[in-house]
Amino acid sequence: MVDMTTEYLGLKLTNPLVPSASPLTGDHDSVMRLREAGASAIILPSLFEEKIEQQEQQLDRFIHHQSIGFGEMESFHPVPNDLRTCQDEYLEYLQKLKHELDIPVIASLNGTTAGGWLEYGKQLQQAGADALELNIYYIAGNGGESGSDVEQRYIDLLDSLQQHVTIPITLKLSPQFSSPVHFIRRLEQSGAAGVALFNRFYLPDINPEQLMVEPTLQLSVPYESLMRIRWAALLHGRINMSVAVTGGFHNARDGIKALLVGSDVVHLCSVLLQQGPEYLSVILGEMHGWLEENEYDSVSQIKGSMSYHNAPDPGAYERVNYITVLDNYTSPEGVLR
Repeated sequence: MVDMTTEYLGLKLTNPLVPSASPLTGDHDSVMRLREAGASAIILPSLFEEKIEQQEQQLDRFIHHQSIGFGEMESFHPVPNDLRTCQDEYLEYLQKLKHELDIPVIASLNGTTAGGWLEYGKQLQQAGADALELNIYYIAGNGGESGSDVEQRYIDLLDSLQQHVTIPITLKLSPQFSSPVHFIRRLEQSGAAGVALFNRFYLPDINPEQLMVEPTLQLSVPYESLMRIRWAALLHGRINMSVAVTGGFHNARDGIKALLVGSDVVHLCSVLLQQGPEYLSVILGEMHGWLEENEYDSVSQIKGSMSYHNAPDPGAYERVNYITVLDNYTSPEGVLR
């Protein structure tokens, strides 16, 4: 029997497959189906500070600043007793899952202010979250801000949270840092329990007919997993904290690759949205079958065996791979070179 257990953020998980933040993990019935399919932990959708602020502004406008039409009653603005904010709903949902599930529940937070990160981080811990994922969706579009300034934002946020939150903290990073290994080492020194490689920034599109910027949402494709695999391979052996890969993992083969280069867990999202929660059991079963067929006893036995330090040709993860790919490219039939 193959031992599929792994450790992530100091939590012992039954296997390396973790559904990441998505509409599926925000729906109670879908979470129950994911658990039945073998999910080893659940990452909730992000609690957005912007959404909370927007709701508070609406309440302020429609309840506290409403005009009733009668002068003597203008000071009377009752607030309904059953009014529940998105913040209340999120915390109640987290508590409900913690009561019903026997696997870790990881909360995700997307803040916009220093105070918001701290306040909501503390509330998520109090509601029972086993760990906290920081979904720092920050686009460095300010030409006056250097790369080191951007990194320092993350370090300062982590340092502040560490003083108020005791549960493990992991950061969901973008691939747009100039020296990811160096930066991730800094995060580890500041107390981060892990990193998730990598966040997928949603890219705006241009409508040339209406001259408008339009938001777009595209699910990941398997090719995207290769960038995550490369950086997980380069990180293994250079840090001691947990590494998750997220983005482009759609099948067992790619999940095995992630483990071979040193990842502790594989986050699944797009494939589950496309195939349904039950597909997690298909991926898990095929990964188990691969390990058994290749006579491995456990996930830990293969973890990192193809990382940068352990690969037969470490240079394949760096520039030499670029040269080899170009040299080996051949044009399709019928195309003159």
